[in-house]
Amino acid sequence: MITPIRVIIGREKIALDFMEKEVKLKKLNINAILFLEELKGFIFLEGEEEDINKLIYETPHVRGILKKPVKMEDLKKYVGKEKPSVELEVGDTVEILSGPFKGEKGKITRVNESKKEITVGLLEAVVPIPLTLSMNIVRVIEKKK
Repeated sequence: MITPIRVIIGREKIALDFMEKEVKLKKLNINAILFLEELKGFIFLEGEEEDINKLIYETPHVRGILKKPVKMEDLKKYVGKEKPSVELEVGDTVEILSGPFKGEKGKITRVNESKKEITVGLLEAVVPIPLTLSMNIVRVIEKKK
């Protein structure tokens, strides 16, 4: 079974790094440490209950342990789920799907594959404002010709 650990939202990676170092340093019997971007505020641990308690006692930003263990079947829908990526190119016209600029259309001026971000110039703006957005919150309306 997998033990869910509550962590302060936005501090999961700090806690995760600390946990990884502690497991190696103290040779704790922890089989797996899992953090899922979709489940903010949680880190999942698999291992001996005693070692899990030792580990989280010293870890910064940990809020506590959830008493009800999680089955791997419950997490499988999040693990390995990769959204099909649409090839975005400079010059494509996109519509913003969420955030304060929802519904606005813009032209891509830069693509950053490593960060999965794009920079968009709004088409209907009086003053051109470059917006850096996640690739996941835009939809391609028209491909560059």
